[in-house]
Parts: sequence; structure tokens; C-alpha cells
Amino acid sequence: MEHILEMKNITKRFPGVVANDAITLGIRKGEIHSLVGENGSGKSTLMSILYGLYHADSGEILFKGKKVEIGDSRAAIDLGLGMVFQHFMLVDTLTVAENVILRAEPARYRFVDYRQAQNTVKKLASDYGLRVDPRARISDISVGQQQRVEILKALYRHAQILILDEPTAVLTPQETEELFQVMRNLKQQGTTIVFITHKIKEVLAISDRVSVLRRGKLMGTRNTAETNHRELAEMVVGREVLLRVEKKPSEPRETVASIAGLTVKDRRGTTMVKDVSLEVRSGEVLGIAGVEGNGQQQLVEAITGLIKPEAGKVMLHGQPIQKLSPMNIKKRGVSYIPEDRHKRGLILDYNVADNLILGLHTQHPFVERYLFRNEKQIDEHARRLVADYDIRPTDIRQIVRTFSGGNQQKVVVAREFSRKPQFLICSQPTRGLDIGAIEFIHQEIIRQRDQGTAVLLVSAELDEILSLSDRIAVMYEGRIVTVLPAAESDERRLGYLMLGGDLHRTEGVEIGTSAE
Repeated sequence: MEHILEMKNITKRFPGVVANDAITLGIRKGEIHSLVGENGSGKSTLMSILYGLYHADSGEILFKGKKVEIGDSRAAIDLGLGMVFQHFMLVDTLTVAENVILRAEPARYRFVDYRQAQNTVKKLASDYGLRVDPRARISDISVGQQQRVEILKALYRHAQILILDEPTAVLTPQETEELFQVMRNLKQQGTTIVFITHKIKEVLAISDRVSVLRRGKLMGTRNTAETNHRELAEMVVGREVLLRVEKKPSEPRETVASIAGLTVKDRRGTTMVKDVSLEVRSGEVLGIAGVEGNGQQQLVEAITGLIKPEAGKVMLHGQPIQKLSPMNIKKRGVSYIPEDRHKRGLILDYNVADNLILGLHTQHPFVERYLFRNEKQIDEHARRLVADYDIRPTDIRQIVRTFSGGNQQKVVVAREFSRKPQFLICSQPTRGLDIGAIEFIHQEIIRQRDQGTAVLLVSAELDEILSLSDRIAVMYEGRIVTVLPAAESDERRLGYLMLGGDLHRTEGVEIGTSAE
């Protein structure tokens, strides 16, 4: 079949690493082509070169058979490329139509023609099945709708090739299926799609072909209909991967953490957590399922002392901790993997060794008398965790800002898991990680549980919630609407509840509604 785009022998080097090693990749016109690989495998670098954000050291790009130079993103857009990034680039205070036309506004008598803009966006949305109101303000629409706006921005600029970077990371199963239908509509109308994802299940569900990168090299391209989950997982990681979390039944014991009548406002004064009561017991994983933005973040931040609740109590072994500082809460045996590793988990301009002792940096064995640093102990600790958690690069003096997102997350996970906590709070612990790293972290969470740790898991990945949890609490609009055994749950049921579905029935199936 005809290649609309070819990248030939693309090589890109950064100090100490070859990010892309002579990669040759062909994209066929009108196909959905998935790109998968470990963190640091070179996917983002390769697509950044294609979109003009990086320049290759060697190699060439052919578009419709002709060699092209893509010096920046404007050149990529003019060529017919569009890219939807994982973190949306929208202006919250503007409408959908205003965001779509930004920097490409239709004019009438030297003024922006907003009526034409709205009509154009409305027609585009209708043509491609992208249901969104052109007049709605970005701050008032869902994450799934915001993603459609990003796609509309690319289509408005006549994109022939659409690059989607981890597009399902913040979507519910229902929203993911809606996105897949949009992708099918785009394909039917001739748009070529490059789909970057860590989720092999999604690759098999939506793509025509899949290419796998590993450590900067192209490991191969497969027709999706002729491959399977196990083969792709082995191509990604380079070894056999456990596709399911192996765990024995939980043996919950005493209550470690209890939350009673907790009400929390965010920094703008909006009540995000409303009268929440929960218990987490030693030796169990309690999962919190919910569409992002329904109070999960504020619930976790109140438990960890980052914000003070308006009402209610947080108890650890029967003692109130809601008025303690985050440092003192950590000293009582609480470990926390935050959902925003940049804001809450790391000091980006510190090196690996220093980030691996954050929160312990004033304690033995990392300090001696008079608070002098024990550099030998700090270095030994860092080298052990770098090896145990496969953090790359392995240089403990390298600044964390220069690491890939996945390896930054490994630094946070290594630090928090190594503290042997009594209460472990994991908020989006595998976000941005590849299948091998996810497998490892899942095994570590279960190991913590089996050692008697009480684990609170918050994740937008329903596969993760279902695989790891012993009980699942569903959160909607700041409230816990039900808590039920994981064995009685599935993606369809949880997705329905997460969107505010009837609490007593999902698709005609009775479910529990008790809070404990």
C-alpha cells in the first residue's frame, strides 16, 4: 500500500544516549498505526522530530514520496501534520470555537468573524462525529470533550496525518470507546492516524498496524490482525511479561487508616470532597475509582496533610493526623506517590540521589551529628534503588529534570516503597509507564499488601483498579457512592457508576451500595 509518510534511518543523539538509532518507519495512507515501547524507547523523540520539535542528526523524512524539511511545528502544520499532546494546550477561559481558531482566525472587515468560526467548528464537529458545543467554555466541559477540541484544532488546520499522544490516559472506558469511534470516523474520511499508547489492549482494538520501539531501535512492525497481546508485550520489554497480577486472596487485619465525615475544599473554595467516610485495613488494597476531577486529588491531599479539611477526621492507628504537617505524617509511617510527580514528588533540579532521600534527608542514616550529610550512605542508598527499580540512566548524580517521565516516576516509586510504610497511598502510580515497569510496580504493591501494609490506590486505569484492589470505592462528585468487593466488579459496571449511573442497578445487575 502507498506510504503517505516515511522516516528513513532517523538517528538522534543526546548526551550519553542514542534516543533514535537509524529508525526506518513507514505510515500508510488512511491507516491507524500504533507506536508502542518502553519509557525511554524513543517514541516521543521520533514523533517530536516528525512534528518539528527536534531535528534529527541524520536521516530523512518523505511526505507523499518527496523529501521534506520540517524545521518547526508551523512547518509540520503547513505540511498537513497535527499532533494532540497528552497534556492539552487549551485556554480555559475561551470557548471551544475560540480555541479551535486561535492564531488562524477567520476575518471579516479586519475583525474576527466569530459567527463564521462557530459555524465552521460546528460543521467540522458534525462531519467527524466530535460531539461538542462550539459556544461552551473550555473550563465547563469534560476532559473527553477537551480532547475532541484538540482534534478539531488539528482538523481545522487541514491535518492529513493526526498524531495522538497517549490519548486515553485520562478517559473512562466509555469515553475511550467514544474516542475510538471518532478515530474510525476519521479513518473512513481519509485521515491517517499515528496512535501512541502504552496499552496493548487498545492497540489490538483500534489499529491496523503496530510498530514497537525498544531502547532507540525499531524492533518490528506487525499487522495487528496477525499478532497478539503476548507477542507485543515481549517485543516491548524483550522478555516474557506477566499479563495478569498474580496475587493470593487478601487477609485484612486491623484498621490502619480511617476517614470520618471528611469535607475538603480546593484552593478556589469549591467543595470537592463531601462527607467521605472510609477505612483501609492492614493487608488490603482499597481502590478509588472515579473520573478525574471528582475529588480524588483533594481527598488524598487532605489525608497526607497537604491541605486542611473543612470538617471530619483522618485517623492513623486511632490517632488524629489531619492537623499534622506532611513531614510529621510521613514520620508516622505514611508513604505517598502523588499524581503530579513534578509538583509533589520531585525537585526537578536535584539529582537522583538527593530525590531518593526527600523526606528522610534529616534522619539517620543519611545525616550524622549536627545534621551533616552522610554522603556514603546517601550514595549507597541511591545505587541500590536505581538497580532495584531499573532507573535509567543509572548515574545517581544526573539531574532528574533530564529523565523521561517514566523514569522520573520510578524515582518517586522507589523512594516511597523503600520506606517500609504502614500506610501506602498510591495516586496514579503507573501513569506514563511502560508495560514492564507497570508489571514491576504492580507486583511491588501486592508485596507491600502481603507484608501487612494498608494500601489506598487511586487510579484512572480501571484495569489497574480491578487487578490490584481487594475492595473498590467509587467516587462521583466528591462523594463515595458505593464500596464493593473487587470480585463483584468489572469495567462496565464501574464506568457506569463513575459517570453517575444508578447506584442500585447497572445494566440490570444489582450491586452493593454500603459505604463499608
